[in-house]
Amino acid sequence: MLAYTIYLSFAGALVLALWPRAWNAGARVFALVVALSGLAVALIGFTAARAQGTVAIADVAWVPQLGIHYTLAADGISRVLVLLTGIAAVAGILFSWKIGEESDDRANEFFAFFLALIGGVYGVFLSVDLFLLFVFYEIAIVPKYFLIAIWGSTRREYGAMKLALYSFAGSAMVLIGLLAAYATAGSHTMNLQTLALYPFPISFQMWAFPLVFIGFAILAGMWPFHTWAPTGHVAAPTAASMLLAGVVMKLGAYGCLRVAMTLFPHGLDPWGFSFLGLDSWRTVFALLAVIGIVYGAAVALVQNDFKFVIGYSSVSHMGLVLLGLLTLTQIGIDGAVLQMFSHGILAGLLFATVGRIVYERTHTRDLDALSKLQLAKAMPFAAWLFVVAGMASMGLPGFSGFVAEVQVLAGAWRAFPWFAVIAGVGIVIGVGYTWRAMQRAFFSDAPAVDASGTAVPVPKYEPITWAEMAGVLLLAGTSLLIGLYPRLLLDTIAPAVNALPHALLMGGRPW
Repeated sequence: MLAYTIYLSFAGALVLALWPRAWNAGARVFALVVALSGLAVALIGFTAARAQGTVAIADVAWVPQLGIHYTLAADGISRVLVLLTGIAAVAGILFSWKIGEESDDRANEFFAFFLALIGGVYGVFLSVDLFLLFVFYEIAIVPKYFLIAIWGSTRREYGAMKLALYSFAGSAMVLIGLLAAYATAGSHTMNLQTLALYPFPISFQMWAFPLVFIGFAILAGMWPFHTWAPTGHVAAPTAASMLLAGVVMKLGAYGCLRVAMTLFPHGLDPWGFSFLGLDSWRTVFALLAVIGIVYGAAVALVQNDFKFVIGYSSVSHMGLVLLGLLTLTQIGIDGAVLQMFSHGILAGLLFATVGRIVYERTHTRDLDALSKLQLAKAMPFAAWLFVVAGMASMGLPGFSGFVAEVQVLAGAWRAFPWFAVIAGVGIVIGVGYTWRAMQRAFFSDAPAVDASGTAVPVPKYEPITWAEMAGVLLLAGTSLLIGLYPRLLLDTIAPAVNALPHALLMGGRPW
């Protein structure tokens, strides 16, 4: 059933690529129907298999001479992330509803690239054959470039090229590791489940694990390979920003867990010596994750571009995801997967608020300029929406971020007590940058005067549209639902985490 998320997205992209440009308005309606269909399939697949383990979806010989198959399957982790992708796809189209109002918008091309990216993301989350996973992974990279380079702003060519170069560099590292694993295991299969059972030599895992992990972690925004992320977010159009933060960065974290950590669990073992207090790749990457948490929050605290604030906050929140994965505890990894879902929803909501609702009306993201526009009075909906989304993002109880962060920190306390403390400091800094941006953009007491010092009236802006309202309700409602009843996802995530290779989690199950 879930395979149709892939097929619908690619079929929709193909139709839109051939869509007459004169029918711009029809292109966005068609794209929304396709995205809603994908979300419906994802929701049906999620609810129908909640209590089940890994469910096989498809298995067809593709390149039998090399042992490569078109193999799709879904466990609890995959189902949760496929559901996230469906929600992000629908919300992205709703917040891009303005594209198509003008004859030169090239709406059919925009939504074709959009759906092609979504199809690639669905494919990664459902692939079991590693060659197939890599193909979908690369497919997801190409549309990102065009979405930013053509429809973006603020140094869009630079942002698109930087994102593509970082992505392809990481992909090359992943490919080398996968080919090495394929050759070492006898060149018979690329099936992840089969290769995970192969006893790779520990000496091989010690270099293959960091190679593949870093390759994926680049896309997850791990410090110091994170610099593409804020630049890409700021340059991207609203829908692309939502997808980059919402699902594309999750591809990297998913690859770290599903491929690097699953194939090479002994790559996280101690080296047998210590260097500056670091005794394993696990400790090294956990340290980088913690640096990313604090660094992203600290840089967000001093940004004057509203979108850069959200961009660097994404780096910080993805650091929490990587830290949770590296705890190698059930609760930590459960929290990391839940944080992937929560951040995908809340980052999308924040980018939609800043990029679509505020920027498209005020034509500025400069916090100094916004502080003089009396936005709390001019756009009360946007002001209170950012209050809710910002507080949810920084871990307000009742929203999804709170449960996820508590689990990650609990797992980190068991594995790396000092890292847990430092991560907590990063979360506190997150409160600071959220409230700073909120106060300056919406509730500033700066005098509303023109250059001559004359008081100016409260400006009038375009009212909130039905599409924006629908997108807000979808994202905010989802975060609230999961925050109030996290078992909706955790009952699906936990069995999948528990089924990870024993060699990976044996150090993290003292309870």
